[in-house]
Amino acid sequence: MVIQSNMSPKGIVDIWKETEVVFNKYNVPITTQSLEILVKNELLHSLLKELNSVVGSSTVTCIEGG
Repeated sequence: MVIQSNMSPKGIVDIWKETEVVFNKYNVPITTQSLEILVKNELLHSLLKELNSVVGSSTVTCIEGG
């Protein structure tokens, strides 16, 4: 699974506890709102890249729809 912009910080942290430090670094609250709503567009790409790096996930490790 790849962490995506339509996911919420709360949902992500519930699955991957280690991502909480990344959210703290970017000052993103752990809420049920999606990342695309909470994070300014210019920071969203960097945040997603770092979150996926922390959990060891990338588009290379995933298959479409799964």
